[in-house]
Amino acid sequence: MRLSKVDLNLFVVFEAVYRTRNLTRAAETLFITQPAVSNALARMRKTFDDPLFVSTPAGMVPTPLAENIIGRVREALQLLDSSTHAGGHFDPATCERTFRLSMTDLTEAILLPALEEVLQREAPGVRIESYFTTRKDVPEALASGTVNLAIDAPLLDDPYLEQEPLFRDRYACMLRHDHPFRKRKLTIDDYLGFGHIHVSSRRQGPGLVDTELNKLGLRRAIQTRVQHYLVAPLIAMRTDLVLTAPLALLQRYDARILTLPFDLPDLESHGYWHRSVTGDPAHRWLREQIGILMQVRKRGA
Repeated sequence: MRLSKVDLNLFVVFEAVYRTRNLTRAAETLFITQPAVSNALARMRKTFDDPLFVSTPAGMVPTPLAENIIGRVREALQLLDSSTHAGGHFDPATCERTFRLSMTDLTEAILLPALEEVLQREAPGVRIESYFTTRKDVPEALASGTVNLAIDAPLLDDPYLEQEPLFRDRYACMLRHDHPFRKRKLTIDDYLGFGHIHVSSRRQGPGLVDTELNKLGLRRAIQTRVQHYLVAPLIAMRTDLVLTAPLALLQRYDARILTLPFDLPDLESHGYWHRSVTGDPAHRWLREQIGILMQVRKRGA
């Protein structure tokens, strides 16, 4: 098979079908018709002499050949995409790009207000779309380009991803100024005597605080469980419940912040991106701005 005789757009369709496992959804993501996707897939099947995908009740299941080539196809598509932006001098003031970021609501609150201020001043044509991608889906999202940069805990290990540490913060305990607890320092008995707000996107299961307390043979009383960090301080400001959270979040509220009476690992966040976009000047500029802003946040914590 000679590359000069292959329509490279077929690989774009191939990646979309692999990602969505559905011809109609692939067509929607590519803004083409479903028959056009079917036609492109038929041409690819003929080119590779392989069905590539098998239709099942669960969707289009990739064949072994499709699984074998998807990584290289994605890397090639990323390289082609980044090449369209890599030539010439990069000027933030004239850049017209949309970057899709994956992060938690906590990271959004810490980073995005400052980042948007920088963009408005230096790169008004750069747009940001932020949403959360589950950790297991991040490598594929970065490889396919549906996410350009992910900020997550340092738990991702993929040979196709680059990463850099961005942020480190300690946890503390927050309670309202007129809370009945008036002492200036918490003991472990004081802490365990509170009703607590627990933040988790999962329906059940312990979090970091509870895991560390369990190691000490201790257990706190969780009074309220919420999905997002941003609502938790609002509850603490109006009740006797207390919140254990990263200092960067707690310092945004006019409340008492006390040191925890037990050891808790710091919150760490790394930036992740696919290695094929490392040399993209616009992507590199954005990574640099985020790194600067997160380092400022770290020094101020």
